[in-house]
Amino acid sequence: MEFFCYHRDRPGSAALREKLAEEHWSYMDRYDAQLIARGPTLDGDTASGSVHIVDLPDPAAARTFAFGEPNYQAGVYRDVLLRRWRNHLGRTMWDFPGSREGGNRYLVLGLGTGQAADLIPPPDRRDDLIAYGSLLSDDGATWLGTAALIRARDRDTARTVLAPDRYADIEVHDWEFGGRR
Repeated sequence: MEFFCYHRDRPGSAALREKLAEEHWSYMDRYDAQLIARGPTLDGDTASGSVHIVDLPDPAAARTFAFGEPNYQAGVYRDVLLRRWRNHLGRTMWDFPGSREGGNRYLVLGLGTGQAADLIPPPDRRDDLIAYGSLLSDDGATWLGTAALIRARDRDTARTVLAPDRYADIEVHDWEFGGRR
């Protein structure tokens, strides 16, 4: 089962995040084989959150992953969005055909209402999509939104990957490829 986990930083927690960097990396190393995508969201040059898309056995294992993370335990994060995720690209971020360097990359997060939307990645944007999938309830039966990691010219262009009238809210965050540096 795949899960989308977005930890959002608490304001003023950058120094604590930096102090815990090695603990965070060591924790993530334990999940290296299960990670589909990972990386920080940014506000300028400062991390504002962490995205992890991970393949785990069940919702209990996903909660252990999300809430056992050292930054979460120490209070770096304000909140956590944890949802089942369906990988509509069928690949990991390491299979992305584009470069990891240069250009702008974004997390586009659409919180859904009503009927499921955007279940098929837009074919004209496929080469720019790093990860793309549906956010689902724990049992996988209810569509709750869509999450995409995308390379785009700017935030407004990134936002267009989702149909605007199908979501209660669409958030766009600067994002970069994660992993040990």
